[in-house]
Amino acid sequence: MATTILNHPLIDHKLTIMRNKDTGTKEFRQNLDEIAMLMAYEVTKGLPTKNIEVVTPICQMTGKELVRPIILVPILRAGLGLVDGFKTIIPTAKVGHIGMARNESTLEPEEYYAKFPSCLDTADVIVVDPMLATGGSASAAIVNIKKRGAKYIKLACLVAAPEGIAVIERDHPDVDLVVAALDEKLNEKGYIVPGLGDAGDRLFGTDE
Repeated sequence: MATTILNHPLIDHKLTIMRNKDTGTKEFRQNLDEIAMLMAYEVTKGLPTKNIEVVTPICQMTGKELVRPIILVPILRAGLGLVDGFKTIIPTAKVGHIGMARNESTLEPEEYYAKFPSCLDTADVIVVDPMLATGGSASAAIVNIKKRGAKYIKLACLVAAPEGIAVIERDHPDVDLVVAALDEKLNEKGYIVPGLGDAGDRLFGTDE
């Protein structure tokens, strides 16, 4: 497993706008789309390719094409905010969905919805979620995706706490993790500090 913390001035600039509590829903969503596009480049950097013969207007040549199809899997609901940006860069990607919610009795994350393309076992699966806080939901989602046959999995998150990264590294040493920003810690309520608040609420305007 490789954990990559991105260090890009455009991402830092756009993320600072998103962190501002006075940034509205439209601007929050727009900057998330733009960051997702920038992240897509890094997340897909190591995907395997194979040689393919093509004919240009000048001559025949050996080019490259991806070995496997790509499936994006947003963790509902905030993960939906990263899909459009990724699909702008990877328009052929298929999209699965998985929803995780905390069981109020056990306090453990449980799946409440899942729908995936049929090629999950032969695809490069990119799980996306803006916030990696405790890591519990992301880890449980990856477990459930693996149970359905996925073998090649990456996790892409906008902002992460060290505690969440540690959980993914412990539970899924075979999953590459790409994070746009590593924040300081979790607070007593499990929110990332400094963070950007509830990404789902800010994305869909349900915090008003």
